[in-house]
Formats: sequence, structure tokens, C-alpha cells
Amino acid sequence: MLKIFSGSSNPELTREICEYLQVEQGKLTLKRFSDGEIRFQILENVRGADVFVVQPSCPPVNESIMELLIMIDAFKRASARRITAVMPYYGYARQDRKDRPRVPISAKVLGDLLTAVGVNRLLTMDLHAGQIQGFFNIPVDHLFAAPVILDYFESVNLPNVTIVSPDAGGVERARFFAKQLKTDLAIIDKRRVDANEAEIMNIIGDIQGKDVVILDDMVDTAGTLVKAAQALRDQGAKKIFAAITHPILSGPAISRLESSVLEKLIVTNSIKIGPEKRIERLEILSVASLMGEAICSIHEETSVSRLFIS
Repeated sequence: MLKIFSGSSNPELTREICEYLQVEQGKLTLKRFSDGEIRFQILENVRGADVFVVQPSCPPVNESIMELLIMIDAFKRASARRITAVMPYYGYARQDRKDRPRVPISAKVLGDLLTAVGVNRLLTMDLHAGQIQGFFNIPVDHLFAAPVILDYFESVNLPNVTIVSPDAGGVERARFFAKQLKTDLAIIDKRRVDANEAEIMNIIGDIQGKDVVILDDMVDTAGTLVKAAQALRDQGAKKIFAAITHPILSGPAISRLESSVLEKLIVTNSIKIGPEKRIERLEILSVASLMGEAICSIHEETSVSRLFIS
């Protein structure tokens, strides 16, 4: 018995997933006490059910995570057969290792919390670092937004385009896209000087007179993205696009994007995007069908790898 429930962080995505699968969304009540504590109750029987809880760690991040943990506990105590946390965006993923003294590995902390509260499985998409899967002792299904983004660029048919990795860590992802689109690859060599701040150094590859697509897993304050776009323009790139899976878009991100040289920013709806962020140059692609197919495969115990492009 398949049951899909939604937290409050991205109910629109849950609704789209349920519509795609032609499944009625699970009934619940999710409110707050006057002091902000979360009050949650399941309003239907889930005993023996295969439960999927859709809750990306959208801002406010900590509130979204706490809400997810409380929901999972309720489903466990209600005797659900299996509980899958569906987190299209996995928060704290940028803190996946000790890169300086006396810092936490916060991505592991979140994994420990999810496991401790009773999650049986995690479904996520485009992790900031793939090795985060190893922080879990439960099955992790790691999807890629590549099929959705590739479909978009194949439909717009950009001639003479080059795929650009914004850093060395994203080369594998960018190379995959370049291979699928049968085009060239360039790399931006950057030096990060602080959190949310990077200094652009050099561009490796030929972009002179070409349209370019910057490919990355997330955009937060957009500072690095805007600098990368300007560096590409200074080196002779024509139209500059960016394709980002997770549009966090916090702080000055929108004002930076509006004043940037970017032609268009293509993102997915893995994170809820409020009306105040829906600027003209923002193109939002839905991953509901991708997530829906993964949920169906998990529920029916069939291969999730069929959703990957090789």
C-alpha cells in the first residue's frame, strides 16, 4: 500500500508527484504551537503501508529538518511498514568533510538524525558530494536531474555551445553533459576565500565566440555564479546560461542575478521558489515525473537505475 505525504517545505512538488502517479496525497495536520513548536498528526491509517515523506530541506532549513524528523517518528509509531524520506534537496551537504580544524561534518550529523529517528530509506537528488551516500547504513537512492535538464537544452537547440564546470569538483558532471550534448567542455579554476565567496582565477578551455552553459548542483547567494558569468563574458563568451539543480537563492541572490550578464538561469523545483524570486530570466523545470518514477520503482521493488542516462 503506497502512501505519499508532504511536509510544509514544498507541497507543490508533492502535489505534482501525486498527480503524476495518480495517487491521492496522504491526509495529515501540521500546525504550530504558539511558541513555534511543531504539532503533527496523521489523519489516516498507515499500518503496514509503504510511506514516502516528501520534505526537501528548504529554507528555513532547520525548521524543515525538524519537521521531517517529527513526521518520521509519527509514522514509525503508527506502524508504517517502511518509511522513505524523499529529500530532493539534502541540506548541510556542503559540510561533508573536515576542510579546516575544529569544524563539524554536518552532512553526517543530518544522516545520523534521519537514521536514528527511524527512516528506512532515503531518496535524494544531485547531492553536493556523492560520498554523502556513505554516511548512511540504510539504502540511499541518489537521482540526477540530468535527464530533465538535458531535455530542456535539446529542445532549445543551442548551436555552438560549450558546457562549463564552475570548479574542479564539478568536472565529472559537466563532462557527462558535454558528452550527451556532443559538445565541448570548459572549466573555471576558482579559489574560495570564504563561505559564499569565491575569487575567479582562470578559464580552461575555448569559449571565445561561443554560447556557454554553467552547470552546478546549487546556487545560494549567486555571488560565485555571477562572477563566473562575468569572467566568461570577459573571455569572449556570447550568450551565458546557467543550469542549476537546487535554487536556494538566499540573501542578495535575486538582485545579483537581475544585474548579471546571465541570459537565463535554468533550475528545478527541488526547492520551493516563492513568487518574489520568480524573475523573468528564471526558468523552472519540474522533477515531479523523475521523483514519481523513482517512488514507483522503490515501491514495486524494481530498478531505480533505469532513470539514469548512461
